[in-house]
Amino acid sequence: MALAWKSVYSVTVAAAIMLGAAIPVLAHHSFTMFDMTKKISLNGIVTTFEWTNPHSYIEIDVAEDSGAVKHWSVEMGSPSILQSSGWKFSSLRKGDKTTLIINPLKNGQSGGFLNTATLPDGRVLGNGPGRQP
Repeated sequence: MALAWKSVYSVTVAAAIMLGAAIPVLAHHSFTMFDMTKKISLNGIVTTFEWTNPHSYIEIDVAEDSGAVKHWSVEMGSPSILQSSGWKFSSLRKGDKTTLIINPLKNGQSGGFLNTATLPDGRVLGNGPGRQP
């Protein structure tokens, strides 16, 4: 009988540890840095498409009206989330022309959270389930 209680205790302690470890991970996935009430369009050239966990990124150079080029970093969901929306690790390549609709950073820096992307072949992809075009 004592062995059964030790097993229950061990499982309970293990569950508590895992739950405690999950709280910082959940806190990491905050979108408070992005202005989710605004959308801006970026037309530019992909410099990097980072298919990485926990978030993927599109790095894009956008020509401004002045002729200057501004570099933007756009955050996306994880590869597993993106795949359910039709994305592949090969969806974008360096040099591809693309249009991104993003929620910009609140601090005004050149970055944002992807809403939709128009790929070179014309397909429009969202940023995971519930964020479809």
